[in-house]
Amino acid sequence: MIDIRNVTKTLGERRVLNGLSLKIEKGITCVVIGRSGCGKSVLLKHIVGIMRPESGEVVVAGKDVPKLNDEELDQLRMKIGLVFQGGALFDSLTVAENVGFGLIEHEHINRKELLERAEESLCLVGLCGIGNLMPSELSGGMKKRVSLARAICIKPEIILYDEPTTGVDPITADSINELIKDLHDRLKVTSIVVTHDMTSAYKVADRIAMLYQGKIIAEGTAEEIKNSEHPVVRQFVNGLAKGPITETLGTFK
Repeated sequence: MIDIRNVTKTLGERRVLNGLSLKIEKGITCVVIGRSGCGKSVLLKHIVGIMRPESGEVVVAGKDVPKLNDEELDQLRMKIGLVFQGGALFDSLTVAENVGFGLIEHEHINRKELLERAEESLCLVGLCGIGNLMPSELSGGMKKRVSLARAICIKPEIILYDEPTTGVDPITADSINELIKDLHDRLKVTSIVVTHDMTSAYKVADRIAMLYQGKIIAEGTAEEIKNSEHPVVRQFVNGLAKGPITETLGTFK
């Protein structure tokens, strides 16, 4: 479903992606782990075509993303649901209008159909009947769920999650993890979750890949990553202050 080959990207003076390669099979949930600022969100932006690589290939659903024109890119994006880290809801729109926003932008749909699709999506994330509320009336956990409802409202083949459990308490985080698993099973989508939350990673992943210094340095099942002997992986997954990551911090260009 997603095939990333030798991708490089430089931002400022820093090489964020440095020959990154990652293949994600259809129907699995792949979790990409790594420290904050290591390039996980940059990777997602390449998949949806917001950023283009300096070199390498990004192939999504058989399409070479950097070579698509604007119309082709819009068509591809209708197959991809994106769950933003902070929810990214529009304060001036109701919850239902937020959820159905992708349909307004890309499909010919009347308001009645839009509200029906929005309510269907809200029910899938456990929020039936809140479509008339405003984002300011929601808790942090509810905003995360509304963001997820918006992602699935377009009936995507792929869902990308950018730090889905950041900023919520452990109980809410666990409920979001359960929701990610449930939607994966129900909707049969291919999912990429980027996170530095190892509890979340272990719970939702079919495969885990670690991003470090612009490359995927390890990949495997949750159990394989948990028991990895790679010193960088071991330091990160165990949350250790001392190790090769902190020894080289700030030296990578």
